[in-house]
Amino acid sequence: MSADTRPLLRLDGRLDDVLRPVTIEPNPLAYAEGSALISVGRTRVLCAATLEERIPPWLRGKGSGWVTAEYAMLPRATQERTQRESSKGRIAGRTHEIQRLIARSLRAVVDLPRLGERSITVDCDVLQADGGTRTAAITGAWVALALALRRIFPDVHRSPLRQGLAAISVGIVDGRPRLDLPYEEDQRADVDMNVVMTDEGRFVEVQSTAEHATFDRRELLRLLELAQLGIQRLMTIQREALDAA
Repeated sequence: MSADTRPLLRLDGRLDDVLRPVTIEPNPLAYAEGSALISVGRTRVLCAATLEERIPPWLRGKGSGWVTAEYAMLPRATQERTQRESSKGRIAGRTHEIQRLIARSLRAVVDLPRLGERSITVDCDVLQADGGTRTAAITGAWVALALALRRIFPDVHRSPLRQGLAAISVGIVDGRPRLDLPYEEDQRADVDMNVVMTDEGRFVEVQSTAEHATFDRRELLRLLELAQLGIQRLMTIQREALDAA
C-alpha cells in the first residue's frame, strides 16, 4: 500500500500557507475621516482615523506632522469577559506595546513633513478576538489612514502616504510552519512571529519568540517567506477596499 501523500490540513481545513477568510469594509463609520472594519477569520477589528489640525507640543515649529494609534479590546471580544482597562485606572503593558507597534508601523510609511502640522490618530478596537488582533489592527489601520489622507490629499502624487503596509502572524505549530494563526494554534505554537512589511517587500518590524522550542535559520526563512506571501494577499484585499470606497 502506498503512503498517503495528501497535504495535512489544519483544524479549520486550511493548508499551512493559506490565510483565513479576510474582508475589509471601507468607511463603516459616518463621522471618522477614514475607517475600516477588518475581519480575519473570527477576529474583527474596527479602525478609525481622526485628523486634527494640531500637533503635540514638542513638534511645534518643526514643520512635521504626527501619526499615532490607540488599541483596545471590548470586554466580550473574548470567550470570557475581560475587565475594561479604564476601570482599572491604567493601560496594561500588552495594550501599550500593541498600540506603540501600530503607531510605529504607520509612521514608517508616512512622510511626516509632507503631512504638515497635523495629527492623525488611528483607534483600533477589537470587536472579536481569535488570534492575530495586532496584525489585523495594523492591516486595517493602514486602510483607515489611507482613506483619511485621501480626503485632504486627493492628488495621490501629493499624498504623504509613501507605501502600502500590512501585517500577519506566522508560527511553528505541531512542527510545521504555518501562516495566520488563530487562537487555538497561537496558544500552543512552538514559535510565534508577527511580521509587518511594506508593499516594496521591506520589513518594518519582526517580532519572534521561541515559546516552547528553539528554531533554526531554515525555519526562520520559511516563516518569513510565508509572512511575505500572506502580506501580498492582504495588500490585494486592501487595494480592493480602497477602490470600493
